[in-house]
Amino acid sequence: MPTAEAPVKLLPLTRRPPVLRLLAVALLAEIGFAVLNISTMPVYLANDRQFGESAIGLVLTAFLLSEAAFKSPMGHLAERVGRKMLMVVGPALCAVTPLLSLAVPHHLGANETLLFVALRVVDGLGAAMIWPATFAAMADSVDEGEQQQAMSLLNVCYLLGIALALPIGGIVNDLTGRTWSSLILATLLFAGVAITVGRFMRPDGQAHRLPPPEHSSIELAKLAETAREIPAYVALAVVIFAGIGFPMAIIKLFAQQEFGMSESAFGALVFPAAIAMAVLSVPMSRYGERLGRVRAVHLGLGLCSGGLTLIALGAFFEGLRTPLALAVGAIPVGIGFLLAIPAWMTSVSEINPNRRAANLGVVMTAQGVGAIIGAPVGAALYEKLQVFGADFGRYSPFVGCALCVVGGWVLSLRILSEPSGTAPER
Repeated sequence: MPTAEAPVKLLPLTRRPPVLRLLAVALLAEIGFAVLNISTMPVYLANDRQFGESAIGLVLTAFLLSEAAFKSPMGHLAERVGRKMLMVVGPALCAVTPLLSLAVPHHLGANETLLFVALRVVDGLGAAMIWPATFAAMADSVDEGEQQQAMSLLNVCYLLGIALALPIGGIVNDLTGRTWSSLILATLLFAGVAITVGRFMRPDGQAHRLPPPEHSSIELAKLAETAREIPAYVALAVVIFAGIGFPMAIIKLFAQQEFGMSESAFGALVFPAAIAMAVLSVPMSRYGERLGRVRAVHLGLGLCSGGLTLIALGAFFEGLRTPLALAVGAIPVGIGFLLAIPAWMTSVSEINPNRRAANLGVVMTAQGVGAIIGAPVGAALYEKLQVFGADFGRYSPFVGCALCVVGGWVLSLRILSEPSGTAPER
């Protein structure tokens, strides 16, 4: 049998059908989530529902909180019932909620906000089903030495998803003249994910499932035990993603209100940079492999810190309050992201191959916790600090983002060192 497998191993990852199917699923899913949460929901709630930025941050936080709360349990469940089942059920749930969002009656006061919060909780559950299962399925589909490159390809899908979601969602809304049109688009995208998985992904067998005794229950003690295996990554995930959460709810509103951009114009600004990042993702992951995973994380976070600091200085210096300064600052952020994330996630996936989904779920939960901290705070700062000047208030979430990422970079230098064995040292 080794001779029969040899030609398959020589094929590039992007020519292997199992890998391509997972990449298609990840791309469609990320476009769906970016269209729903970044491109459409904040603008729809602000313009059609007259929600303030703080309320918009609360709705997005409900999604992040639900996703974080369910990711670890869903990672364990993926080990027990198989990856494919969760990768069908999750997007099927998310295909329904945008339509239900349109059905929420107007002018219900606090009840209107609560209904949107409830729907985003369901979205978070769907996302929690999709991502740990998808990352674990990708790790299962490639050899150990190829996992960092495979994670980088999933990273490409993440970047392309955001890159495509912003212009596509904006163009759909601008062409129809309605800010809710992209909610229909999100439904179609999630339905496409469920159909793609159900129709084309092979059922995963028992080889990557743990025996029933190890997954007989999903308990907080078990999740805490998993987290203790990777404390450095858990700590970094919370700090870094708190920073990422700061501008998450207001990024499109920021472009509209600070620069007067239409939805299509903002998408046109983001698209070329994100496509360039996607093209560079695999070469950068290979460079990261040569650096070593820990050095790749250190260098990547350092670059992110520099770029975000430049953007954040727009809060204090008028000359830096331009789309060009924003784009220039985004370049090292993008390169740093490409270096750090694949190395980070690959290390987590290799701690214990029999618990990949569980370990990835814990790290993703920590990321969600960080975003939950950052998103509502950033939205509230955006709204409330405009009393000190509209520009300062609008840039304040980027100041919080930069402070968290710089703090995470310093933390990474102290707690992450080259691993001994399979676990990172503290």
